[in-house]
Amino acid sequence: MDNIKVGVIGVGHLGMHHARVYTEILGAQLVGVVDINEERAHSVAGPLGVIPYSTIEAFIKQTRPDALSIVVPTSYHFEVAKIAMENGIHVLIEKPVTSSVDEAEQLLNLAVKNDLILQVGHIERFNSAVQHVREFINDPYFIQTHRMGPFSPRISDVGVVLDLMIHDVDIILSMINSELVSISAIGRCIRTDHEDIASAQLTFANGAMAQILVSRVSEKRIRQMEITEAERYITVNYETQDISVQRCVRQSGGNLVEVMEHPVFPKTEPLKMELQHFVSCVREGRQPMVGIKDGKRALEVCVAVLRQIHEEKNSGGSILSAI
Repeated sequence: MDNIKVGVIGVGHLGMHHARVYTEILGAQLVGVVDINEERAHSVAGPLGVIPYSTIEAFIKQTRPDALSIVVPTSYHFEVAKIAMENGIHVLIEKPVTSSVDEAEQLLNLAVKNDLILQVGHIERFNSAVQHVREFINDPYFIQTHRMGPFSPRISDVGVVLDLMIHDVDIILSMINSELVSISAIGRCIRTDHEDIASAQLTFANGAMAQILVSRVSEKRIRQMEITEAERYITVNYETQDISVQRCVRQSGGNLVEVMEHPVFPKTEPLKMELQHFVSCVREGRQPMVGIKDGKRALEVCVAVLRQIHEEKNSGGSILSAI
């Protein structure tokens, strides 16, 4: 079977890794990269042995790709994805899927109309630890996440909610099988004009709750999720891809003994797993694990979080408000 011809639109910090990984995937052929910064495009394309382009139109005309990774700033996601999909090209679009829910809905309709794969780049779904913990969790009633780190000027077009929190929102929505009924949120600008630190609490119809804390102005880097179930407490380290499971076992004498387990499982590069999945979905014509509906739902929740943060900032009211 012929290779799937792929390209990358936007080869900045993350896009360059998309391009690299595609050259490592069996069954995929990287046919070019695109960046408005021609010097950047050449610096990435040269070592990978492909041709650089400065416009998506020229790239499509010359290479006729089957699929694309779109790794441009969020404000350009809709425009670039629309061009690609109107040309019959399957798309993996980085998170957040678009700047607005309406744009996400338009892309969903375009994907359905043209029978195209539209995967959203929620990379943490392909984290080996996240995939393994999903195999044995039963009915979590509380999930808490921390995603924090030092300030970097690299992300300037969105705040911490759409940059970081959306990862955990997507994972939580995929793990709690119940309707989301309320959201509470606070946030603050520290180093930029967008929120740089934010906290949100989600409540579900089945009684489950989730607490999400994100910051890009913290000196300590943390990427962790804690899941509480009826008889165990599970900790997931996103970065090291380690899991610990804590349980209390009652002995015959009535004493409680704390038991700590550390599951062993294969660890892989999440981006490579994500792109392999995308290529296989394009080849087999099947829907991706993280499709446009997932991306749209996560965006809807984050938009609601941002609305609360902005309303709270403008009203000068209480610390926490609910919708």
